[in-house]
Amino acid sequence: MSALRNLFLSAAFLTVSAGATSAEVVGKVGVDWIGNDIIIEAVSDPEVKGVTCHVTYFDRSLIDRFKNGNWFEDPSNNSIACRQTGPIEIGNIDMSKDGSEVFRQGMSLIWKTLAVNRIYDKANNTLIYLAHSRELTDGSAKMSISTIPLYGQDVVWKNGKPQ
Repeated sequence: MSALRNLFLSAAFLTVSAGATSAEVVGKVGVDWIGNDIIIEAVSDPEVKGVTCHVTYFDRSLIDRFKNGNWFEDPSNNSIACRQTGPIEIGNIDMSKDGSEVFRQGMSLIWKTLAVNRIYDKANNTLIYLAHSRELTDGSAKMSISTIPLYGQDVVWKNGKPQ
């Protein structure tokens, strides 16, 4: 059974994660007897050295998939916490209000993606990381944010600090 589940999850991951920053699983907490888990991954921002985000999401078991009849997706529930984990060095980041996607991972075979976007709040000199689910047909209102204030930090801007 787990081989079938791993095949589905691998296909989902490969389908939507091309070009995305990779994550390292640093924790896995079982939440019930049927094998549902909460996964914790460490994600590094490819353009901001010294910042690590920890993202959590729900990983449904094969038994849960059989029981609920929804084979190909995990719930949209997620959470994020980002912290400074070293000297901050900021590369070429998008300064628009949309920011840029720094991580994505498939939560279904093709339709749903967990994404993390970075937005720079220039007025408050803060990096904002937004974790949210993106769906092809129906967007999800489930989201979580974390911020890294840069005020008072010794930040290196490779392209010069934005004015």
